[in-house]
Amino acid sequence: MTFNDNARVGGNSAKRRGGTVAAVGGGAIGLGGIAVLLISLFTGTDLTGLLGGGGSGAAPQTGGERIASCETGQDANRNDDCRLAAASLNLDQFWGNAVEGYREPQLIIVDGSTSTRCGTASNATGPFYCPPEETVYVDPTFFALLREQFDTTAGPLAQLYVLAHEYGHHVQNLIGVMEQHPNNGTGPASNGVRIELQADCFAGAWVADAGDQVDENGTPYLEPPTAQQIADALNAAATVGDDHIQAESGGAVNPESWTHGSSEQRQRWFEAGRAGGVDACDTFSVAAGSL
Repeated sequence: MTFNDNARVGGNSAKRRGGTVAAVGGGAIGLGGIAVLLISLFTGTDLTGLLGGGGSGAAPQTGGERIASCETGQDANRNDDCRLAAASLNLDQFWGNAVEGYREPQLIIVDGSTSTRCGTASNATGPFYCPPEETVYVDPTFFALLREQFDTTAGPLAQLYVLAHEYGHHVQNLIGVMEQHPNNGTGPASNGVRIELQADCFAGAWVADAGDQVDENGTPYLEPPTAQQIADALNAAATVGDDHIQAESGGAVNPESWTHGSSEQRQRWFEAGRAGGVDACDTFSVAAGSL
């Protein structure tokens, strides 16, 4: 998805934080577990125990620096960091109109690694949302990891799909979904899978309306997505499907161990949101066989 070159994006509140050596951590919600599985897959080291709930032993870092050279849509089109920061304005505007009492999350662009109340944030843990902080963490080098290890393009809209997915988790936190549907283990119809698929659906709903959000001058932040960009986002959704990751590892596909849903499910729920909006995203009312 392409930003309009003259859109004003300098009002974003994203911060850069980190600068330390990246280290694997856990205890977060979202795409973070993907990278831990990738490390296990490509190093032969079993790190999946780090995916449990617990926080980091270190005190979370605070503060951060403003994202430099990120004032216009042209800047966002040139730089991954700015693209994510600029998209936060669009996402906040979308959800502010959709959810009464919406609170904007903090977006942290991770440089190397940073400690959080949900564990260490880095490209090794992948993008994630930390509920007690109401903060989204993204290390943009994670997208290079997806390109290199899974042969996915991870282009602009694919990157924004990942960010929108994590903002979907923030919305779930605000409206009580996480409290109403606590972790009940793994499996194809588990609460965890339903939460992840709903976040995919929320991302699709945002993509459908992303061209409607405007800056202070009335200029749309984003141009409507092209067919190729949508295909790229769907490819990213398929890449992070549990069955795809298990197949890439050379092992058997085991639905009972799923935490995020299959590639087909992730693509289908993304498209459900894109076609039907936020109201189409109640994954908790769907029977297990139809999920």
